Amino acid sequence: PGPKLCLSADVTDPKELLQLADSLGPSICMLKTHVDILNDFTLDLMKELRMLAERHEFLIFEDRKFADIGNTVKHQYEGGMFRIASWSDVVNAHVVPGLGVLTGLKEVGLPLQRGCLLIAEMSSQGSLATGDYTKAAVKMAEEHPDFVFGFISCSRVSSKPEFLHLTPGVQMQAGGDNLGQQYLTPQELVGKRGSDIIIVGRGILSAPNRVEAAEAYRKAAWEAYISRLEGL
Repeated sequence: PGPKLCLSADVTDPKELLQLADSLGPSICMLKTHVDILNDFTLDLMKELRMLAERHEFLIFEDRKFADIGNTVKHQYEGGMFRIASWSDVVNAHVVPGLGVLTGLKEVGLPLQRGCLLIAEMSSQGSLATGDYTKAAVKMAEEHPDFVFGFISCSRVSSKPEFLHLTPGVQMQAGGDNLGQQYLTPQELVGKRGSDIIIVGRGILSAPNRVEAAEAYRKAAWEAYISRLEGL
């Protein structure tokens, strides 16, 4: 069974990032980074990460959450010290600035065959990404399927099969943390809410055996997907 698991590698140590990518790479389809929290970022580090991504066949997803005018996000994506477009297969964006944010990113990403996820919903308590805002994100994606291939969402927001739904806030037990994160199970998100890929961070990173934990989440997501198909 194919992996439906994205690892949220929210670590600050570059060596730990590479070690996670190598050891958990076989269990995942995507590795989500936050390069601005690394305590020592270099482009050589990202070259090493790309080599691991190619070896283990996962995509790199920089969770940058672009949210500015088109001209600014274009520079943030292409240039600066991080040069995100040069190594990240996937990025994401808030739709609050309007279409310009997507136009700017697309100008850089499309020629490089990169893809973008739009943030339609968030898993944090009190999130404002609901209702008409979510609908606007879906509309924007559906008008730009050459660059946007899916959503960050807590449920299925588009009925079009070409769009993937990636869902954060996943643990084996439902609950939350003291900073407003809300957790749901793979069974709920994939089996009932129609998520395609679960994004797991602390559920794997805080486990005594990370490889075993990643496999458990991968298996749970796959089994929930099969049960959803059987229920159709």
